[in-house]
Amino acid sequence: MAQAPYSGKPKQDAFLRAADAAGFPAGSVVGYADIDSIIGDGTRPWWLINAVEHRAGRGKFLLPAIGGAVAAAAPAPKRAPKRAPAPKPVAAPAPVAAPAAVEPVVAPIMKVSSVSYSAVPSKSDNFVPFGHFSDLKQVFDSGFFYPAFITGMSGNGKTFAVEQAAARSGRELFRVNVTVETDEDDLLGGFRLVDGETRWFDGPVVEAMRRGAILLLDEIDLASNRIMCLQPVLEGKPVLLKKINEIITPADGFTIVATANTKGKGSDDGRYVGTNVLNDAFLERFAITFEWDYPAPVVETKIIAGTLGKLGVADKEWAKQLVTWAGITRASFAEGAVDELIATRRLEKIAQAFAIFGDKRKAVELSLNRFDGETKEAFLDLYDKVVGDEPIFESAAPDAADGESSEVPF
Repeated sequence: MAQAPYSGKPKQDAFLRAADAAGFPAGSVVGYADIDSIIGDGTRPWWLINAVEHRAGRGKFLLPAIGGAVAAAAPAPKRAPKRAPAPKPVAAPAPVAAPAAVEPVVAPIMKVSSVSYSAVPSKSDNFVPFGHFSDLKQVFDSGFFYPAFITGMSGNGKTFAVEQAAARSGRELFRVNVTVETDEDDLLGGFRLVDGETRWFDGPVVEAMRRGAILLLDEIDLASNRIMCLQPVLEGKPVLLKKINEIITPADGFTIVATANTKGKGSDDGRYVGTNVLNDAFLERFAITFEWDYPAPVVETKIIAGTLGKLGVADKEWAKQLVTWAGITRASFAEGAVDELIATRRLEKIAQAFAIFGDKRKAVELSLNRFDGETKEAFLDLYDKVVGDEPIFESAAPDAADGESSEVPF
């Protein structure tokens, strides 16, 4: 909250006299470290720090003259101290001329908005649009503030699609990987110790707001209730940075996208351990929700074939086989026959392993080692059937009493 500026109170005059004695006369620009060295007892002159009239930049303040309201642009020359100085054996130095004007001194702050830096993601030659990609790009192209929530299984390309939509829209994107420890300091910014001085650094949320960029809150369902500091941000309203008493108004084009494996209601099956139930008022501030599924087989085949080609081991037929194999695991997972599945991301990792080791089955086997032994063997057996000549589904025996057939290959 803003406070009244200098008004000639005894404590204010006492501070100014102490500052003068310490070498900071009226018109000097001081920082927090200077103020602490003047007082020395841990207290601070809030009438100086919180009054707009005394601001000389971020974390810098202009000292007024004793008996006057606010220091003039051209301060008076350095006054002699009230106490008589001790005699010195050398001649007194010539008087110091008053400076022509006081230039505000701003502490250097790391700003990603410098002209040499662009936060627009690079376009990927291997990206194949699918799902709600065109809808997402339309939101970005509109320039509206329109928060969107994207939910879907792990490894199906949600985050990559957001990055590529921003790249194709020519929009800057600031990505925040949310965890249970993420708090206001991580998101909005805070003070950092740099070269012995405490300086303020904007967080990614504030940077995105200042620059009218897209803010990506990745894995938002891992957050705790500390994420509630974003309530006003999700409404598109100005945000008060309490620690520096500054109001940030979002620039045109600013918007928010959040990705999650759940819909913010936790994971009942325990598949996504660590996900939390998010505040319903928080979730309600997202205008739309995209349900992101794995790409269709023809699209996924293009993705994997493109990855193999980029790695110098092009093999369209194997790419098609891998996609078929992964599709069967997903269908079995949906039916409850297995507890795991092969995601698009894992297919890409298999392609990379093949480029490294030059052995297809070894690449598959190493990638499946993350699963338990039973699941790994079942998936390997299915892979061998897909790649080999064996029939994947066996028909029912002619003499089967119940007439049922085996619909799951493992």
